[in-house]
Amino acid sequence: MKKYKHILKDRQDAARQLIDIIPMQKLKDESWKMVAVSSGGLELAHLIRNKLSNEIDFLFSESIMAPNNSSCEVARVSEKEEIVMNESLIKAFDIGYDYIYGEAHRKHEEKILSYVYQYRKGRPFISVEDEIVILIDEGSETGLKLMTALKTILSMKPKAVYVGVGVLPADTLELLEPFADEIFFLHDIGDYVETRLYYEKLPNVDEEKLEKYLED
Repeated sequence: MKKYKHILKDRQDAARQLIDIIPMQKLKDESWKMVAVSSGGLELAHLIRNKLSNEIDFLFSESIMAPNNSSCEVARVSEKEEIVMNESLIKAFDIGYDYIYGEAHRKHEEKILSYVYQYRKGRPFISVEDEIVILIDEGSETGLKLMTALKTILSMKPKAVYVGVGVLPADTLELLEPFADEIFFLHDIGDYVETRLYYEKLPNVDEEKLEKYLED
């Protein structure tokens, strides 16, 4: 684990390195849509895009926790009501699917819709049909957030979907590879702990910045 601690300085460092492996000329010429899957991913997307004119949006999603363990994420729902479940955890905790679907609906109505109105002022998510999309995030603990975003985007019939991420678990990389056209990443880590461990500085992105990024 020590060799991976603080392998990235901050989001700017991650952006600089991702720019070296993402085909930026194709991103520009083909007008790739950049879709962030977290607030940190949104800042990272803006740093990668820099002065280009590619459209950026945020795909909101919410975690669904185990009923008997509030720190264990067992599923996730996106703003398009696509759901991805961790089947092994659901079976281990003996959780019924009625609970998952009920929580997904509640999280969508109570939280996700409020985010859409607060940060996008009610504007619907961008159209990606027949478009090339790149999903952006700074890191991934369980892979559920990226997988939920990938499933959601694929349901909207894009031309291609790529993933750009700073750090991710090795098993998450294996999980995503069959569904993404290509994954651009800096480090895949076998004994992944949490994303903050791999950055020297990873400040929270406040509400004001989120609104500004989405207005831009």
